[in-house]
Amino acid sequence: MTYILKCPKCGNVSKEMGPNYLCEKCGTLLEYVYDYKNIDFNFEPTRNSNIWRYEKILPNIRRRITLGEGGTPLKIAEDLARKIGLKTIFLKDETLNPTNSFRDRAAALMVSQALDYGYKKIVCASNGNLGASIAAYCAKAHIHAKIIVPKATHIGKLAQMFIYDAEVVEKGETLDDSLIFVKRILTDKNFYDATAEHNSLTIEGQKTISFEIVEKMGTPDWVIVPMGSGGTIYSLWKGFIELREMDILENLPHMVGVQAEGCSPIVKMFLNKKDSGFEKMSINTQALAILVKNPANSFLALKAIKNSNGIAVAVSDNQIMLAEKLLAKTEGLFAEPASASTIAALSNLLNEGIIDKSDNVVCLITASGLKAPYVLEAIIRRGKKISFRKSLGVKLQILKLLDMGVSYGYELWKALGKDISIQAVYQHLNELEEKELVKSDWKERRKYYQLTEKGKHVLNLLETLILLF
Repeated sequence: MTYILKCPKCGNVSKEMGPNYLCEKCGTLLEYVYDYKNIDFNFEPTRNSNIWRYEKILPNIRRRITLGEGGTPLKIAEDLARKIGLKTIFLKDETLNPTNSFRDRAAALMVSQALDYGYKKIVCASNGNLGASIAAYCAKAHIHAKIIVPKATHIGKLAQMFIYDAEVVEKGETLDDSLIFVKRILTDKNFYDATAEHNSLTIEGQKTISFEIVEKMGTPDWVIVPMGSGGTIYSLWKGFIELREMDILENLPHMVGVQAEGCSPIVKMFLNKKDSGFEKMSINTQALAILVKNPANSFLALKAIKNSNGIAVAVSDNQIMLAEKLLAKTEGLFAEPASASTIAALSNLLNEGIIDKSDNVVCLITASGLKAPYVLEAIIRRGKKISFRKSLGVKLQILKLLDMGVSYGYELWKALGKDISIQAVYQHLNELEEKELVKSDWKERRKYYQLTEKGKHVLNLLETLILLF
């Protein structure tokens, strides 16, 4: 197979340099460019439903690790379409991948390449889904996974990383901080870098989503994608472009990139709000999978949106949560908040007349809602009749609150929503202190509590236990 690595920004051409995929001249993520006219590519039926059936337009990898990633359904959402007022909505349901997210496609390629190159250790900075995917594929390949996560990471995703026996290190408030830290680790040349923002195989794996869409329905009018660092929307766009280069399709879809209003830097760039000062603004959203303050692949995202005559939009957390419930009630599909943002954006664009009622629209559902923290809370609440779960639920919440910072009993009681008595809160605190999970100190007539190192370790185990049961 013939291909080169080319910078999509400055045009610099590089040789394949192992896991070093950043342009030497401008630092942009390099892109695989193939000899498209000489690739005999088609959608002939095959027994193999995973991404490796597209090997003719993937990088050369010999030792392939697979858990059955790819081949996810493209669902026609009739009830959802009626509710929103659109003729047809298609949902590309990536929740049915092995670890319940689209990142399995990228993880399969990166872990496989790491094996090819002889690496025994992989490091990955992630705010959730990719970290869980890398952990799973490393477990299958018997490679050590070191996942760097920010504090803003959903519990369910952390639980996956722990159950796959990955080494999880918390660094910083958001993914931006974790990306800085991972560069220090990479001074150890024994680590393969599987960070999405640093590795072009992420785009190669994720572009197969577009292949599957076209294989099932041809070219849609619109494709709506959640945006964090910006690489996902470019991945799908690259897939459509490559199919056109190989004469598989003629027309291209309009790409829509969606961010949460509480953190929408790429949307601001698209709207030319260069002096908005978003780098210094506080960020606030429950859609943690797309919470990135300084997106590394913003150039690629904007290229996909502008070249497709698409649009970048921001939606509120309230709109996201309403869309999440609507998706679950109408189609029985429970998506994480970042995924539900595509449904919220679709509704807005339809109301604004940007999308027509007769258009064919694909919404990318990137990951399952079972990874979101309030799901675990719901599990706990449903199990209140069982004293073990009730007690465990309160202790878990107390530990999580103390993980955010030092606090005192009354403040904790208020934060818990006053669902239990303040006496019960102090009883839980005493029990936690007896087990050396928290420690206390008197300051100005108040007894302040804080999490111990042992408490942090047990907190991680409790979160995993809640997810499993």
